[in-house]
Amino acid sequence: MVILYWLLIVLMVVGIIGALVPGIPGASLILVSIFVWGAIDGFTQGVWIALATALAVLLLSLGIDFLAAYWGGKQAGASKWGQIGAFVGLTLGFFGFLPALPFGGPLLGIVVGPLLGAIIGEFLYHGELELPSRIQLATKAGVGIVVGTLVGRLIEGVLAIASVVVFIFTTWPPGVA
Repeated sequence: MVILYWLLIVLMVVGIIGALVPGIPGASLILVSIFVWGAIDGFTQGVWIALATALAVLLLSLGIDFLAAYWGGKQAGASKWGQIGAFVGLTLGFFGFLPALPFGGPLLGIVVGPLLGAIIGEFLYHGELELPSRIQLATKAGVGIVVGTLVGRLIEGVLAIASVVVFIFTTWPPGVA
């Protein structure tokens, strides 16, 4: 039982990394790990507390993903075109459809895709402006969206760590139910 407990902790650490790095499961991996421990060791009060915490973190993480990018874009003056461009870029980057990225795969595409998408969206939106102004506004909006997304990832990482800490504190020592 102790070995399984520690293997699940290792899986939760991968979930923490996933909360920080796009393309790797984050809070959902932590939630599944806690559920597996509950199914094997019994759903004690500590496991229920950890499950509720992990579920709350998962739901918050879903909202943070969208709100952080939106907030970052708004702070940088991005329009809906920039937001839509970032989403399209994220999707294309995730599935490896960015022709300018022959290396790096989906992880690099998830970072570069929203930036390029937001820049292109803003560039098209500000078609009435002179070229230097269009480029400046589009770049500012793209960087704002990416910075917002990175801040959101950091918040998700902190929440994921908190979820794992709650699990450890509510279920320690392992195998004693």
